[in-house]
Amino acid sequence: MLLTVTTTHRPATDLGYLLHKHPDRAQRFDVTTGVAHVVYPEAAEDRCTAALLLEVDPIELVRGRRGSAAEGFSLGQYVNDRPYVASSLLAVALGKVFGSALKGRCEARQELAATPIPLEIHLPVLPCRGGSPLAERLFGPLGWSVTARPIPLDPAFPDWGDSHYLDLRLAGTLRLADALTQLYVLLPVLDDAKHYWVSVDEVDKLIRAGGDWLGAHPDRELITTRYLAHQRRFAEEALSRLTELDDRPAEAPESASAGHDAADDRLPSLADQRRAAILAELRACDARRVVDLGCGEGNLLRALLTDQFVTEIVGVDAAPRTLAVAASRLRLEQLPERQRDRITLLHGSATYADSRLTGYDAVVLSEVVEHVDPPRLPDLASAVFGAARPRTVIVTTPNVEYNVRWPTLPSGATRHPDHRFEWTRTEFADWAEQVCAAHGYAARIEPVGPVDPEVGAPTQLAVFSRESAVTR
Repeated sequence: MLLTVTTTHRPATDLGYLLHKHPDRAQRFDVTTGVAHVVYPEAAEDRCTAALLLEVDPIELVRGRRGSAAEGFSLGQYVNDRPYVASSLLAVALGKVFGSALKGRCEARQELAATPIPLEIHLPVLPCRGGSPLAERLFGPLGWSVTARPIPLDPAFPDWGDSHYLDLRLAGTLRLADALTQLYVLLPVLDDAKHYWVSVDEVDKLIRAGGDWLGAHPDRELITTRYLAHQRRFAEEALSRLTELDDRPAEAPESASAGHDAADDRLPSLADQRRAAILAELRACDARRVVDLGCGEGNLLRALLTDQFVTEIVGVDAAPRTLAVAASRLRLEQLPERQRDRITLLHGSATYADSRLTGYDAVVLSEVVEHVDPPRLPDLASAVFGAARPRTVIVTTPNVEYNVRWPTLPSGATRHPDHRFEWTRTEFADWAEQVCAAHGYAARIEPVGPVDPEVGAPTQLAVFSRESAVTR
């Protein structure tokens, strides 16, 4: 199976730096299903092409019993065409051979690695269960110009029609890392099959590869479901995590074929806008020591780490596994010592007083309160506003009135399956007023995201300031 990557960025031979493969050398790599080769059919200043050729050993594929148990003992493994067309086999080879490029790392040309460049991708034989329309649906929203030519079953017998294979060409201006991660995810999605057993580890793999683009993709449910081999519990977990990344309503995996609203393609995502609003409020109140209470997998923590205005960061979450994922995603062990000393992760709960959280400038509860059972909300208020008692508390939560603007969200459903409730603007203001009266704070409420004249903004943000600090 063959994949070629071409660029006309000058000097085009810098593609060798980005792929970590020298254009003047032919290289060979052993992979689990055979041998991968990297060669450069053309390497000039104005145009350079790198080719990844995967030679699959179908006998070893069967002996290893990769794929489903039924296929592992089938004669079809020896005679069918699956080992010779772009599929999950090629995706795995892509991950091994171009691992650094997939991660966007290039010490020699890091600035180029972070820059969108003109790219052309060619896959001469690609299985696509959904035909050229599906290829256009999946790659088009990512910025690609898609040319998908169906391959006839047999050119000598045109009446037999087309096979489910395509000759696929993509053209666009993207970061090379984005292009490769998209291929890594979408190759097995288009084929709708994987040659290996899918476990819960595949969820983490999908989030790592697709976290920067999959959350905003209009067909993310279809992609997630197919990538995870239609295992519903894995797909639901992945969709839940992607919803937290992009903050669009979660949908059932099987609804992927339905249409999507154009607002879902907005940039930046609502999650990005919310983080930007929180950072702006932290700067406005001169909060340099900040607690992210209910930090989840570290989306806000990453933003805080990149803002040198914040000198000390504490992430708190009730789930140890989630904290482990946050540490992994933030790559804490790889951070320079000075950066690593800025951040601490703690196991704790928003509804219990915790002496470790006292004395900080600000506590942030970003999309947290709606995950708390209503009877426990007074405990949360006592723990945060009474015990920790920071100078500033920032709370964001969904505005349930805005839900009607998402046609894909069923009537009466919450945006996330774990939400215990979602407040109207009036209900949120009433809760804020009660907290202020009980604990000596003053509150200001701001919209986050596009403001609809009838239903308001999708997210509501409250800034609580301790009255003693306000009057100083």
